[in-house]
Amino acid sequence: MQTVKAVLEDLMASMDRIDAQVIMAEVLGVNRAWIAANPMRVLSESEDAKIEMLAVQRAMGRPVAYLLNRREFYGRDFVVSPAVLIPRPETETLVEAALARLAPRASCLDLGTGSGAIAVTIACQRPEARVTAADRSAAALELAARNAAAHGCAARIEFVLGSWYEPLGGRRFDAIVSNPPYVAANDPHLGRGDVRFEPPEALTDGSADGLDSIRAIVGGASEHLAPGGWLLFEHGYDQAQAARALLEAAGFRDLISHADLAGIPRVAGGRVR
Repeated sequence: MQTVKAVLEDLMASMDRIDAQVIMAEVLGVNRAWIAANPMRVLSESEDAKIEMLAVQRAMGRPVAYLLNRREFYGRDFVVSPAVLIPRPETETLVEAALARLAPRASCLDLGTGSGAIAVTIACQRPEARVTAADRSAAALELAARNAAAHGCAARIEFVLGSWYEPLGGRRFDAIVSNPPYVAANDPHLGRGDVRFEPPEALTDGSADGLDSIRAIVGGASEHLAPGGWLLFEHGYDQAQAARALLEAAGFRDLISHADLAGIPRVAGGRVR
């Protein structure tokens, strides 16, 4: 029999500390703080076997989020699967930017909602807001609806199936948010790490510069924003200037750029005139 401390050290030989703690916490049914406070707790044979099974799969490259079918985002757990992108901390920057600009009863459109992490978080943080979540993947919308139900906001989110603005007709919103695919088609990162297991269409739109989806979102936004409404979207680490240029060319004003916790420009946006 091994202790929590010993097994954790074994896990960290093949993965980073947080992944190791998350796997152990899942198997033991505790949180990471409990693990730190109970290093000498002895694991049962079944617990040890479950941890070893997950460690083997992680060593093969499978993301921890897919192994456990969940990921924390903005302090809430979201169900995830290989049908959707894994929510990342950088995207919380987009949520913060949106919340800072949304009036209590505002309407908000989340384009390419995936797991619903953005839409559900906004609905939870702004209980009187009206949120619409669009995605071209029926599997993603089903997962997003499950997450909305789990967090008690399903009745306040409308889920629509279709690509970008296609299913929305002439509807307008006070804000449009999106974390679109923005990785260039030939970017070597697509063949590395966790992204190898994520849906390719959620990572790249196949364009050489990765900006075709952002072009479509910016180009159609003015027809779907209420006067003075905000468009806010996530972009790649090296796309801030290009994102700003697209917004300027489309006539947006009050342009903003927000950096993530690492200091990297990650969110761009502006208001329609």
